[in-house]
Amino acid sequence: MPAPTPPSSAVIREAAARALGEDRGPADITSLAAVPADAQSTARIVTRQACVLAGLPVAQAVFLEEDASLKITTHAQDGDTLKPGDVAFEISGSARSLLTAERTALNFLQQLSAVATRTRQFVDAVAGTKAKILDTRKTIPGLRALQKYAVLCGGGQNHRMGLYDMFLLKDNHLALMGAPGNWGKAIAAARALEPSAKVEVEADTLDQVRAIAPLGVDIILLDNMSLDEMRSAVDIIAGRALSEASGNMSLERVRAVAETGVDFISVGALTHTITSIDLSLEIV
Repeated sequence: MPAPTPPSSAVIREAAARALGEDRGPADITSLAAVPADAQSTARIVTRQACVLAGLPVAQAVFLEEDASLKITTHAQDGDTLKPGDVAFEISGSARSLLTAERTALNFLQQLSAVATRTRQFVDAVAGTKAKILDTRKTIPGLRALQKYAVLCGGGQNHRMGLYDMFLLKDNHLALMGAPGNWGKAIAAARALEPSAKVEVEADTLDQVRAIAPLGVDIILLDNMSLDEMRSAVDIIAGRALSEASGNMSLERVRAVAETGVDFISVGALTHTITSIDLSLEIV
């Protein structure tokens, strides 16, 4: 499967430059003191544990942001499954530049590969059902585009990118709107405001599902429902909208949720509960 399309070059370079500047500051004083200015070297980025790779564009951008003369040879692509000892890419050039960019590049690669690896676990867990795994907005501030790209590398799908590209009327919106009779007015207003955007409404109870299903929404979010409630909700919706299960999703539970017949399962843990993948830079 080809690697997903990464975020724009502007997004990648901004993230790389911001993170590198945070780490390097005015200068990498250790490398200035210990490494001769003319020293040349080659380094490999090696994984020490099995993972799904993600983050190559931004990790490589970090090295080139530090030193545009560095030469990069790629040995894997984002979305590939790597085993311990596999090489993701090699970098050749100034030894000082390699060491200065090392930690920032690894931080991106370790975090994003962790997202992709966790996503692949959830995708594999629901294989054979119609359910698709979605991410959420529970992302590291400033890194949403990259984390959502990593979800794609793991075989998941993106939910809305932010508050601007999809309507999602949640429990607090419904509470402020008052009686269910007002919900249809809000949905009509949403359609008029941005006709191309999908409209999703959250339901906490089966009574809310019954009220929302006839209103012509695209998706009904089933929030923190039991398996029995989800099955009943799918029956109530009866194809009038797509269904999305959400709330406290785990690898142990997600298969049973998928088998209730929901169309989507959103999992905040794809981006907010991850453990970095162990990768290292090794001087050849």
